[in-house]
Amino acid sequence: MTRPLGRLYLVATPRPDQPEDEFVVRVEAALDGGVDTLQLRCKADSPAYGEARAVIRLAGRLRDLAHARGVPLFINDRVDIAAASGADGVHLGQGDLPLTWARALAPGLRVGLSTHAPAQAAAAATQRPAYFAVGPVHATPTKPGRAAAGLEYVRQVARAYPEARTGIPWYAIGGLDLQNVAAVIAAGASRIAVVRAVLDAPDPAEAAAALCRALSAPVVEEAVCR
Repeated sequence: MTRPLGRLYLVATPRPDQPEDEFVVRVEAALDGGVDTLQLRCKADSPAYGEARAVIRLAGRLRDLAHARGVPLFINDRVDIAAASGADGVHLGQGDLPLTWARALAPGLRVGLSTHAPAQAAAAATQRPAYFAVGPVHATPTKPGRAAAGLEYVRQVARAYPEARTGIPWYAIGGLDLQNVAAVIAAGASRIAVVRAVLDAPDPAEAAAALCRALSAPVVEEAVCR
């Protein structure tokens, strides 16, 4: 079964010292609020999730929640964990396993890809992943040390690789929240990926619902200086 990609993608990273049950409850609330694509991102240096078995167990819990709602689950970086946990796909960064290798190792997985510059977006358009991410739009502690790609990168991708023409979905990502989402939509994004804006919100369900409403609002064109 191919579960459709949605417009609001949550990259869910367990927080240090956060009980697993609390993390799962918050992810479930986010799904109920409107998150329609989900990724589990566990850091390799995490005391709780540094080894595969722990991540597979957690991925199985999120898989059940996501699939009950028709939402696809992706696993960050790890093709083996994605395959072992019954996830829908894997998300790869530019420094991770090459996309062609991931496809060879696990042909049944869908593969998403991060991009940070026009040349990488061009390569993604040729490689045709399940989707690609565009960013980070703003600097974010999720990716310390990575410079912001800015709204101009979003505009470039929107002009060069519109989903209606290429058939490849793409998500703006990086420091996005309810206060700045309108600008990224005006720049041409119709899908966004978030981390802190939903999972760290007091009410993840309401935070997700508010972002869904923003994504569904009429687009206000960016002002053009003349």
